[in-house]
Amino acid sequence: MFNKTKALAVLLAALFLAGCGGSSSTDSPSQSFIDQNSDLAATVIDNYVDDVVIATYADLEAKATALRMAVESISDGGQTELDAAADAWTASRIPWEQSEAWLFGPVDSAGHDPALDTWPVRQTDLDKVLASSDSLTEEYINNLDDGLKGFHTAEYLLFREGDKRSRADLTSRQIEYLTGTVKDIESTAIALHGDWTTRGYGNVMKTAGGEGNTAYPSKLSAIEQIIWGMSFILDEVGPGKIGGPYDEQKVENVESQFSFNSRADFAHDIVGVLNAYKGCRVTNDLTVTDRTCTGTGGLMDLLEQGDSALAQRVEDEINAAIEAILAINQPFRDAIIESNPKYDGPAIEAAQAAIAKVYATLNGPVLDLVRQ
Repeated sequence: MFNKTKALAVLLAALFLAGCGGSSSTDSPSQSFIDQNSDLAATVIDNYVDDVVIATYADLEAKATALRMAVESISDGGQTELDAAADAWTASRIPWEQSEAWLFGPVDSAGHDPALDTWPVRQTDLDKVLASSDSLTEEYINNLDDGLKGFHTAEYLLFREGDKRSRADLTSRQIEYLTGTVKDIESTAIALHGDWTTRGYGNVMKTAGGEGNTAYPSKLSAIEQIIWGMSFILDEVGPGKIGGPYDEQKVENVESQFSFNSRADFAHDIVGVLNAYKGCRVTNDLTVTDRTCTGTGGLMDLLEQGDSALAQRVEDEINAAIEAILAINQPFRDAIIESNPKYDGPAIEAAQAAIAKVYATLNGPVLDLVRQ
């Protein structure tokens, strides 16, 4: 499992040190960059919360519900129903991976991220669960270790070697486990959406700088949080999701290796970064290179007020990172192995470099600008 807790601590330390060298509103009697653009900064935060985060979590909830309904049809169905459930799993990965561009707030504090997306699957322990006589209810699965539930347990039960499993090969016990797993996924998706809406975390961020807001004491702190979220997933995808299994030459450590969905997962992580940057959601179609969306202001628009060339540079670098990921041979688990005919080390390293470039720009000139 990629250690997100350790990575989080390292990244926060790096961003803290970067901030120590930057300017702030206390360095000079003149207005800060955020104060000069206060109304736009407020719009950026509002759009980020409503049109990116909440909209993505609403999509995740809808797709998790569709996945649960599709899986429930397998028991009395055949291959068509199993194929539909596998397709629903793949569809649900899109909003989840995009949402990893903001792994802060409730998704972190409530432990939703590891509950949904721990990998690799612990197959030996999973087989022990299947061999037990325990009733595999949603409540039972919710109480299992993170490595025995979530998206990748469902993936393991639905796919083999990149193909949808044969309905004839899926036992009633496996269907029971799969059903409980996707019900747990749906419950977590509903909770995430509710955390940002009815339970108010979105409003906390939207009122950044308001009296008594200790989470976001200034608009700048909320803007920095947006940049932190983007930076964290960039750091996870490049050195972690891609670099970890590639450096170690371990197929078993590849995320989404049973479905061969790894490359799409990585690309949608970076699409989430683009959405966060633009303040609106671009197309989910990875074959489209013109990734535009309609919004009333995002971080990109804020940067344009201070450095239009930098604002465009960030968008270009994010798109270049997406394309570099998509240029890696499929399936990713074969592309990492030097002895495999599909080995694609140069493309893998080019993708890592492209991701690192975005990270460096965000944590250098972008943070410097917004902290002026």
